[in-house]
Amino acid sequence: MNINQLKYVLEIAASSSMREASTKLYVSQPALSASIHELEEEIGILIFERTNKGISLTDAGREFLSYAKNAVGQYEVLEQRYLTTDCDKERFSVSTQHYNFAIKAFTDVIKEMAPEKYIFSVHETKTKEVLEDVRNLKSEVGIVSFSGSNEALIKKLFRDYQLEFTPLMKRDTYVYVWKDHPFAGKSELSIEDMIDYSCISFDQSNDSNFYLTEEAMADYDFEKMIRSDDRATTMELIAELNGYSIGSGMLSESDAVLQGLIAIKLTEEDPLTIGYITRKGSALSAYGRKYVEQLMKYKEL
Repeated sequence: MNINQLKYVLEIAASSSMREASTKLYVSQPALSASIHELEEEIGILIFERTNKGISLTDAGREFLSYAKNAVGQYEVLEQRYLTTDCDKERFSVSTQHYNFAIKAFTDVIKEMAPEKYIFSVHETKTKEVLEDVRNLKSEVGIVSFSGSNEALIKKLFRDYQLEFTPLMKRDTYVYVWKDHPFAGKSELSIEDMIDYSCISFDQSNDSNFYLTEEAMADYDFEKMIRSDDRATTMELIAELNGYSIGSGMLSESDAVLQGLIAIKLTEEDPLTIGYITRKGSALSAYGRKYVEQLMKYKEL
């Protein structure tokens, strides 16, 4: 087993066919198939099931995939830190759900510490990827949230991934609509009020696991639902379709993408607890400590 084989597994799992994966990896299809077959024989499990319709992960393959992601993530951290020509530059990375205060804290760290040479990263991504990034040390700190509907699962993942969660705030639930929506002047709305409009939800995973959503009311059966994995696309859908999304009501006036949105209190209660995660036993860098210091300025709990 080697790191290239693990990377091959990840790419194949993310592709629709072996041909597509081989094209992305710049490896011939026979060579790729042979490498995976060799790996399967070595570890004694079948990772992929091949049919005339394509390839799919077996149950054993799904379990192996989770370990492969972890191993490749750890390797890439080491590779970036020690095997690049930029090893003399300061490094710091954050992974976050879609919260503007997390980005503001990040920029404040750079302004305050003013490093001369650096490679910093902000990964605005899905819930599970935030957890995995911190577990794998791809990021030192992650920003996540949970509501009553997914609290038990998220806390279980914290334990499984050896993550420490520090709550910062608890936010009521709001409906986001465009400024010219027929209900834009309302002080409060219920989901029933919005029944004729599309709910635009941020798509969290390949299997649409709503229990990992960063949004409240994740277990509600919306009659009209559109999933999007891009903030700008979400805003355009809300504007063009008189749609709506559900969130914490935290809108930044300085965020151009969010200009035009209005937050209206939702009658249904499903408060979001928002906070940050770090990996247990890992010492934060000076930038990580400064970032946490900036986050604590938003602490309300």
